[in-house]
Amino acid sequence: MASSSGSRENMPPPPPIGLSRKITRAPTMIDPTDDDNPTIDSELVPSSLADIAPILRVANEVEKDNPRVAYLCRFHAFEKAHKMDPTSSGRRVRQFKTYLLHRLEQEEVETRPQLAKSDPREIQKYYQNFCEKNIREGQHNKTPEEMAKIYQIATVLYDVLRTVVPYSKVDEETENYAKEVERNKEQYEPHNILPLSSVGIKPAIMELPEIKAAIHAIYNVDNLPMPRIHSTSGDHDDNFITPEYRDKSVRDIFDWLASVFKFQKGNAANQREHLILILANMDARTRKSEHYEKLGDGTIHQLKEKIFTNYCLWCDYLHCESNLKFPQNSDRRQMELLYIALYLLIWGEASNIRFMPECICYIFHNMADGLYGILYSNVYPVSGDTYQTSSNGETSFLKDVITPFYEVLQKEAKRNKGGKASHSAWRNYDDLNEFFWSKKCFKLGWPMDRKSDFFVHSDKIRPPKMRQDQIAVGKRKPKTNFVEVRTFWHLFRSFDRMWIFFILTFQAMVIVAWSPSGSITSIFDGDVFRRVLTIFITSAFLNLLQAALDIILSLKSWGSLKISQILRYLLKFAVAAMWAVVLPVGYSSSVQNPTGLVRFFSSWVGNWRNQSFYNYAVAIYMLPNMLAAVLFFIPSLRKFMENSNWRIINLLMWWAQPKLYVGRGMHEDVCSLLKYTMFWIMLLISKLAFSYYVEILPLVGPTKLIMQLTVDTYAWPELFPNVTHNIGVVVAIWAPIVLVYFMDGQIWYAIYSTLFGGILGAFTHLGEIRTLGMLRSRFDSVPLAFRKRLVPLSIEEAKSNRLDDEAARKNIAKFSQVWNEFIHSLRLEDLISHKERDLLLVPYTSSRVSVVQWPPFLLASKIPIAVDMAKDFTRKEDADLFKKIENDEYMYSAVIECYETIKEIFFDLLDDNEDKLVISQICQIVETSIKQREFLTRFRMSELPTLHDNLEKFLKIMIIDHEDADLYKSLIIKALQDIIEIITHDVMIDGDDVLKRSHERHLDNKREQRFEKIYIPLLHNKLWKEKVVRLHVLLSEKESAIAVPLNLEARRRMTFFTNSLFMTMPSAPEVRKMLSFSVLTPYYKEDVLYSEQELNEENEDGISILFYLQKIYPDEWTNFVERINDPQLGYVDKDRMELIRHWVSYRGQTLSRTVRGMMYYRQALDLQCFLEYPGDSAIFSGFRTIDRNDDRYKAIFDHSQALIDLKFTYVVSCQLYGAQKSGDARDRSLANNILNLMLTYSSLRIAFIDEREEKVKGNSEKVYYSVLVKGGDKLDEEIYRIKLPGPPTEIGEGKPENQNHAIIFTRGEALQTIDMNQDNYFEEAFKMRNILEEFRKTRRGHKKPTILGLREHIFTGSVSSLAWFMSNQETSFVTIGQRVLANPLRVRFHYGHPDIFDRLFHITRGGVSKASRVINLSEDIFSGFNSTMRGGFITHHEYIQVGKGRDVGMNQISQFEAKVANGNGEQTLSRDVYRLGHRFDFYRMLSFYFTTVGFYFSSMITVLTVYVFLYGRVYMALSGLEMAIIENPSAHLSKALEDALATQSVFQIGLLFVLPMVMETGLERGFRTALVDLIIMQLQLAPVFFTFQLGTKVHYYGRTILHGGSKYRATGRGFVVFHAKFADNYRRYSRSHFVKGLEIFILLIVYEVYGDTYRSSSLYFFVTWSMWFLVASWLFAPFVFNPSGFDWQKTVDDWTDWKRWMGNRGGIGIQPDKSWEYWWDGEQEHLKYTHIRGRIIEILLACRFFIYQYGIVYHLDIAHNSRSLLVYGLSWIVMATILLVLKMVSIGRRRFGTDFQLMFRILKGLLFLSFVSVMTVLFVVCGLTVPDLFASILAFLPTGWAFLLIGQACRPMVKGVGFWDSIKELARLYEYLMGIIILLPVSLLSWFPFVSEFQTRLLFNQAFSRGLQISMILAGKKDKSTPMPT
Repeated sequence: MASSSGSRENMPPPPPIGLSRKITRAPTMIDPTDDDNPTIDSELVPSSLADIAPILRVANEVEKDNPRVAYLCRFHAFEKAHKMDPTSSGRRVRQFKTYLLHRLEQEEVETRPQLAKSDPREIQKYYQNFCEKNIREGQHNKTPEEMAKIYQIATVLYDVLRTVVPYSKVDEETENYAKEVERNKEQYEPHNILPLSSVGIKPAIMELPEIKAAIHAIYNVDNLPMPRIHSTSGDHDDNFITPEYRDKSVRDIFDWLASVFKFQKGNAANQREHLILILANMDARTRKSEHYEKLGDGTIHQLKEKIFTNYCLWCDYLHCESNLKFPQNSDRRQMELLYIALYLLIWGEASNIRFMPECICYIFHNMADGLYGILYSNVYPVSGDTYQTSSNGETSFLKDVITPFYEVLQKEAKRNKGGKASHSAWRNYDDLNEFFWSKKCFKLGWPMDRKSDFFVHSDKIRPPKMRQDQIAVGKRKPKTNFVEVRTFWHLFRSFDRMWIFFILTFQAMVIVAWSPSGSITSIFDGDVFRRVLTIFITSAFLNLLQAALDIILSLKSWGSLKISQILRYLLKFAVAAMWAVVLPVGYSSSVQNPTGLVRFFSSWVGNWRNQSFYNYAVAIYMLPNMLAAVLFFIPSLRKFMENSNWRIINLLMWWAQPKLYVGRGMHEDVCSLLKYTMFWIMLLISKLAFSYYVEILPLVGPTKLIMQLTVDTYAWPELFPNVTHNIGVVVAIWAPIVLVYFMDGQIWYAIYSTLFGGILGAFTHLGEIRTLGMLRSRFDSVPLAFRKRLVPLSIEEAKSNRLDDEAARKNIAKFSQVWNEFIHSLRLEDLISHKERDLLLVPYTSSRVSVVQWPPFLLASKIPIAVDMAKDFTRKEDADLFKKIENDEYMYSAVIECYETIKEIFFDLLDDNEDKLVISQICQIVETSIKQREFLTRFRMSELPTLHDNLEKFLKIMIIDHEDADLYKSLIIKALQDIIEIITHDVMIDGDDVLKRSHERHLDNKREQRFEKIYIPLLHNKLWKEKVVRLHVLLSEKESAIAVPLNLEARRRMTFFTNSLFMTMPSAPEVRKMLSFSVLTPYYKEDVLYSEQELNEENEDGISILFYLQKIYPDEWTNFVERINDPQLGYVDKDRMELIRHWVSYRGQTLSRTVRGMMYYRQALDLQCFLEYPGDSAIFSGFRTIDRNDDRYKAIFDHSQALIDLKFTYVVSCQLYGAQKSGDARDRSLANNILNLMLTYSSLRIAFIDEREEKVKGNSEKVYYSVLVKGGDKLDEEIYRIKLPGPPTEIGEGKPENQNHAIIFTRGEALQTIDMNQDNYFEEAFKMRNILEEFRKTRRGHKKPTILGLREHIFTGSVSSLAWFMSNQETSFVTIGQRVLANPLRVRFHYGHPDIFDRLFHITRGGVSKASRVINLSEDIFSGFNSTMRGGFITHHEYIQVGKGRDVGMNQISQFEAKVANGNGEQTLSRDVYRLGHRFDFYRMLSFYFTTVGFYFSSMITVLTVYVFLYGRVYMALSGLEMAIIENPSAHLSKALEDALATQSVFQIGLLFVLPMVMETGLERGFRTALVDLIIMQLQLAPVFFTFQLGTKVHYYGRTILHGGSKYRATGRGFVVFHAKFADNYRRYSRSHFVKGLEIFILLIVYEVYGDTYRSSSLYFFVTWSMWFLVASWLFAPFVFNPSGFDWQKTVDDWTDWKRWMGNRGGIGIQPDKSWEYWWDGEQEHLKYTHIRGRIIEILLACRFFIYQYGIVYHLDIAHNSRSLLVYGLSWIVMATILLVLKMVSIGRRRFGTDFQLMFRILKGLLFLSFVSVMTVLFVVCGLTVPDLFASILAFLPTGWAFLLIGQACRPMVKGVGFWDSIKELARLYEYLMGIIILLPVSLLSWFPFVSEFQTRLLFNQAFSRGLQISMILAGKKDKSTPMPT
């Protein structure tokens, strides 16, 4: 195709003939232009052909310049692709080669050589010209980025040239250029932040002294033995210097280490920059001077201490010597740097092993030893091969060290079976990492023995028929230290101290209440006290239970435990068993006249019968507890003992707690301990007092009477006829009370945390400025607060509170810069209009104005009011007028400022000295008359309005730009002359004299007029024009600006920012001395930027996203239209649709919004640098007015950019970015939008996992890389590429794995983790350096924080009522909730982003999250657990906030709650919760429980209480016991149960959420607002919402613990105003809510019909009200909160859709939303993988449904009061008959329904006749009644459901006997019945139109309050008049 004179020998083989012929475009061919966002062909290259992508990029780059050369490049790419994959076997290769061939055929015809006659000459000529123009001439005037791109192009062009041109034909000049390029190209490789290799123009960052010093330290390779390379032949491996080898040149320690240990080049380059930046930042903080060449003495040592703290602790723990060795007379700094660099290189290439910090310690330990041996052992010169490395090139370390560990992880992950296997069946990250907590790890050896037990899996030989992707079978390895078994017993095991405390106190309170007096003082009675002492016997048995659980639940880890640990478990059990015998025996010996069991135990003691024995036994039993109590008050001693590695102390501590590497010494200082101890003591006193007086004591009396009653007759055959004292009734009435007792601690915690949180918030000054009125009243103090908080001050300046005039003026100038940038950011975000912006801006301080220039919103209308006041002033005394003006401070400032500014404008504008003299004389008269109190006599006040109007007109002319300069000038002159005339003729009484004197001085020039010479260029001065605009605003604004800004979000941000300036925060350091930080955002496939199609695509109601947002945010849309139509802002030439796409995307939860928000950090740092480095003149000129290209300031701004790059990095981990570039249309659109973000924000970095197909030993294998790219000229540029041992995201959870692969590309000492549904604000970014100072702030106990918790603002609260509920709930948690967790409770963890991590602390301890599959589903909180257990300290700060989006629709919220509940269920089983529960002291453990898994368990108890109460009542009612008790007038149970169940209802309806909401809203917005919000929430059915979500939490939490099934649930973050179909809601909530709601409904009906307890009680309704409310909420909340849920037409459509779904049969490829069968099968997935315990529990729980049939059949009239078991037996015959009939109908429909319709009809007819006959006989002969029919439904429906549940639990068995189809049909019948029951009320309400309107009002009340048209939106009636920007 391309003409070439080259010989065949030098050419690659031609493509097959079939590929060379003309073709037509095939349907499968890749077409880069097949969507709305055309993608460049170089970005569509298949992964197996990735090497040709640079060639195609060059082709696209040179195409405009020389199309023929571009064609030759593509031809070369095609030939190379064909050589790489001649058979086109790779994925998408054939399509791509077909596309490329088609394009080459077109270009061969269309292109011709331009520079020569042949292609060889053409490309040589072009190559020479390119090199001459860009390399020779450009190296001195182009940036490193530009030169890197040029060298890349030149390299590719030469490769193409060698293909086209024979070697003998290559010009000498071409060869010279090629050699130069080859020689220098490494110097111009793309860089990240530091262009370390570049020559020529040095960027400013390379001139920073700290960077130079760090580079100097890194480049010090003196005294290092140089690696060697072969000089002539390749027969030997590389080694160190011997005579037959030559030295390999290395430039720094990273080159040296990479050469010695075979690290990857990309890894070395990445960590080189990483270490330089860390050293530079740490060193800069210790320097006062900015001129130095070497790092400070302590910088390297400080970094070494930080990085190796965990390694040193690990060595101490294992009692092995650290390999951080520093020989005498060695260069210690160089050794420290070598160790640090070695660790970073290991960490940077460790991939998934980064989650195993102690494994990395092990690797480092051995490699550090090797490093020391190489440098100092002098062994090598003797032996020559002691420290040899393998010969795998630069991937040797990866293959020999990392890959073996990765393969173990991969094999264990396969055993996980995609998250479905039991946790005990495979080893997760923690198990494998904890292997390195014992000395066993050293048995791996070094180099590691791949045959050691750790690496070898006992996998059986794969069966021949087994697929490759099936799980390897074989014997599993034991778990390490802990086993995550699915059981609720983990709650007791993890928090045994709490449960024992509550059980013992309950026992003690019952004993005291049971005493004759029932008074709490009766405990001092001897007998009562003796009985109270039985709590120690209970304690002994509970400890025995705990010891047994320890053994049972850890059995599968015994294979990995030490003998000492196993011995401890056994001894613990033996001792507990001993006490469980000794204490009962001892107690029996102390009881007078023993009976029963006590007499039995008394016979054991014989001669020991001594009353003091039990007391002695108790004292001995309590000795460990008393010792623990003493140590509790000496936390420092306890901490020392736990952290100590002394063997004697370990021996003493062995019994108290097992020795573990983590969780040691987690004790707070005494002050903190006292604070949270007092919190819990007060709480426990309240809780126990309430429990005693309200729950226990009122129930004791009735219980005694019930136990004394004798019941002879029962309504059924009694289940336990021989049980005395009516124990069944006692259990029924006490069980709910016991459950409430264990649950109400959560309520008391909510109350106390609300109170404490409110008090703490008030003390931190929260809410002191919460309204615009408060802001106006305190604005004068804001600049001083700004100086104190946000301006770096010296120690002397910080101590001084008084400022001289110059300092005050400079401070005002600095404040104005920040405030104005804040206001401009609000304008850019369209939260305010142009007018509001002008009213809010603060002018930069000018020396010519004598008063403070307040922002116009404070001065608005002051001038017009003053003019009206003066005009109508009747008194003649100046003092009276001046006094009225001076009484208003702002009016006085406005008058003085206007006068002085007008004077200044006139002087600046006039270009004639005589004119200036006239103005000077007028001003002199004004000022003199004021001093002499003659102002009112020398000036006419009545003319001031005329002067005011003309001044306003004059200023307006100057503001508006005119194209005609002459006309513009004439208008200004005329207006100016009019003003002078009014002043001299109308206002001034003797003003004519001034003009006369002026004319007398210039009689010689008659034709020249006064005030016609003006200085026009001044009008183009930006600063001067801002002054004119401000003056015009002051003069023209006639209305008060008290409501400015109108936008609620703008108001909130302004008040929060100003309020935060008065809160306590660290002082701001200089930018150069601040901590450096990175931001990391994990991204998968969410929206980046909405496309035009997505904006305009209408839903089923005809509503588009754009239209919806225009209605939701009408003011912001108006501001947006105003902004883009303003010609001064430069939007005229931009694509309007592109601007609209951004406007919409910035209001959604998109990546573009997140990136924009995070980039505010750069803008804030830019402004902070400006305020610190330029001189006063620049500051007074203004940040926006200075030209950055001005030679006076260019160096300053370059220096600022260098500091910003040094301090801030932003990495987005777009996991699939590489695959998206060649994916489907949506994927390519996402990739293109991500690329645009990189091009827009030059400092943004994208990390992704690149999956490639590469040939390995002739076979195609997938290879994975971590890649970092940045934005180039038009495409992305690769910076680093690091090969991975395998697919990193297949091991653990996706999000933490995504973070982990990208964390190596982050920089700095702090790391902020940000989700892609978050936002940031400019004004908050300005406080970032303050919050980072918290890391350096030492607290009590010498602790420094490791995680800084930040406050969040939920920005999605205004969309709907649900969004508002969710926003309030989330806001209360991230504010008052976390405030209390951090202080005083000290149990705040990491609850998700945007917390800031101590980066160096966490990267050496496992990262910022944990990633084990399923168990770490809530990966964020586990990083908090990990940080705390490893000695970290977590704080919370509320003076800074970050925006966050939340789910806004019912289904989205439910998905989110389900995900969190799943996560908490997994936490309950985790080792982290167990260890924290045991290692925290008692009170901190209580805090931990009630704020994590305890909340979810309490939620479960809340629901369980309803079940227990109702089942107990049903048992009493159906058995007849209730009637017998009621007939006894002395037994009154109602009041006690009413009070107890009221507690349950408080939890149920969400008051636990409401309390913190009310407190926080009251604190920050006022308690009147909080009260109004509370009332509105009740009217909007917030209790219904919270009750419904309670069901979600309980269902998924319980199912997770019992069966597993946890998974990440993508909630979707879009705008939700669409109607969810009934079938969708049914699928989503059937099992979690509808089934349970209907069960409680049936229980209530049965109890209503057969129960009699509360008939006479006035509070009967209150007792059952919460339960009826629960039923209504669970059954109908999805429809109440579903837009158009009660629209008749939609209800009809929903019914049709649901019937279609129910009737659709399942099959291969059928989705759950298309077929009921497929969905039903999927709902049982948790039972497919559950353990045998789970199946047994399901069967036992299902048996509860048999009580209905057993009880109700004896109450039927047809039973004739018989109590015979025959009645129950006959009921089973009826049940069997019903099931048999259903089975016959099912078989008949299946076998005869199609082919034998007549037979099927006959069968149905016979069945109907039989039914009628049987019913007739029953009614006539047997006495059946109509009520019996309804009662039978209540009896038999639950029984059928029980059969169904048992059949599902026993699915394998049922399938084996062939009854599975019957179970399925029975299930379908029940589903039909449930659907009809639920849909019927909805249909009835939908019949009334007003219900739908009321629902709309209910759902969107917040929107209505803002004047929105939601009803119109939902009806699809779009307002076509909606303005579109043009």
